[in-house]
Amino acid sequence: MRIVMAGASGFLGTRLAERLRNSGHDIVRLVRRPSERPDEATWDPAQGRLDTAVLAGADAVINLSGANVGDRRWTAAYKRVLRSSRIDTTDTLARAISKLPDADRPRTLLQSSGVGWYGDTGDQAVTEEAPAGSTFLADLCRVWEAAARPAEDAGARVVLLRTAPTIDASGSLIKPLLLPFKLGAGARIGGGRQWMAWIALTDWLAAAEFLLGRDDVAGPVNMVSPKPVTNAEFTRDMARVLRRPALLAVPGPVLDLVIGELAGEAQRSQRVLPGVLSNAGFEWAYPDMVDALAAALRPQPAVTG
Repeated sequence: MRIVMAGASGFLGTRLAERLRNSGHDIVRLVRRPSERPDEATWDPAQGRLDTAVLAGADAVINLSGANVGDRRWTAAYKRVLRSSRIDTTDTLARAISKLPDADRPRTLLQSSGVGWYGDTGDQAVTEEAPAGSTFLADLCRVWEAAARPAEDAGARVVLLRTAPTIDASGSLIKPLLLPFKLGAGARIGGGRQWMAWIALTDWLAAAEFLLGRDDVAGPVNMVSPKPVTNAEFTRDMARVLRRPALLAVPGPVLDLVIGELAGEAQRSQRVLPGVLSNAGFEWAYPDMVDALAAALRPQPAVTG
């Protein structure tokens, strides 16, 4: 396939682009600076600017753009960044797709979203049919997904990738926790009873490639493991894999003081299941948290020569 990708320099985008190239696909990366290579094209999503010729004749478009939710405190200014970095990019791509004639229009748009859509589900297990929650992230996901509608209305197959935190040593979930856990200071959050949706990076990449080739799948897809865990179970499994104790707990008020409103998201319960992927026959390499952590944290062999 010829695939145009936005967000190709991010954590997921870099790794997905590499995987797809290794599978024989041609990747054109959208960049916000003057393009320097044949596999790059310049765009300006903040101004809604994208030459439709860049998309013409592509088989698929993948949009993974968006500022990192956990990068910093959620000030009013950063909330605007979180919103604009998602809405502007999605709206620009979807409208550009909609302007192309049928013969030139990409047939597929893989559009990033998040499990934040569901808000707090408590102990209730939810699949893609569940409505949006009432949190800031749920509202963000609602307008984010809606921004892709022009592409769907024009006839493109739009797949909404409702992604959970990924398990990888260099990912935003695991990397900040490695040092505290190695020092024996790993801690559950509050009582630890809240559910956590997650997915191994290996499985996320495989699922994204799987969905590119499944013309019969459209709409929201939960990019999650079929076995969500509680925060206490996650803490126990991290400690087990790293062979360190994890006997501490961080009270909710302390977390509120340290990271502000983002603490509320860390304490919400999300028991999200992958209904669409399961029904489509996708097979997970690491459905169990302890196996995913063991694979992610396994020492890498030294490079010689």
